[in-house]
Amino acid sequence: MKLAGLITVLVAAGAAAQSAPAPDQVVAALKQNLGESQKRLRQYEWIETTTISHGGEQKSQKQQRVYYGADGMLVKLPLGEAAPQEPQGGRRGGRLKQHVIENKKEDLKDYMEKAAGLIHQYVPPDPAKIQTAKDAGKLAVRPQPDGTLMVECRDYVQPSDMLTIGVDAKAALLSALSVATYLEKPEDAVALNVRFGTLADGTSYTAQSTLDVKAKNIRVVVANSGHRPMGQR
Repeated sequence: MKLAGLITVLVAAGAAAQSAPAPDQVVAALKQNLGESQKRLRQYEWIETTTISHGGEQKSQKQQRVYYGADGMLVKLPLGEAAPQEPQGGRRGGRLKQHVIENKKEDLKDYMEKAAGLIHQYVPPDPAKIQTAKDAGKLAVRPQPDGTLMVECRDYVQPSDMLTIGVDAKAALLSALSVATYLEKPEDAVALNVRFGTLADGTSYTAQSTLDVKAKNIRVVVANSGHRPMGQR
């Protein structure tokens, strides 16, 4: 995702340590370049691997073949799912205890699936949501001393969350993305950190997203790999 527009804005602003560029300029450049990146990614298909862990123990892992359909929407086809077998317990405690345990497992599974789904509300960043944040006065542009540019969007998906996009001015690429948000209630704080990768033709993509739910000791990692041109076998 070449952010030439953002780099031009930075130069016009008089370098990172000085005044921040106007939000209108930054949003316009972000929207343009996010759109260009998605268009280039439509030429590819890749493998998405979602791994969910609880207490440091892997609970499930699934892989999907991902590509953009003719309507511009992402298509995800399951490639199979692997989940560690839970140890079989005895009958001690009776049926009531077993029922309680099964309910807790089901609640945890539901919570973990919600955590995995939350990632896709933030990654990749939605140009329309960025525009909404700017129009509502909830977007801030913060040039950094090292030459990077931080774009902060408050209330991006839900109240009191924060999406922060980092731009590497020298490489003209997205350098990082982080999110402070929550599941169900503000007390259920979660942190999302994203690492980007670059394909051979210069296309930027989301290489890995890691979501940590500290209150539940849950970690969800979504990795994208194996990019290849559509139709290539």
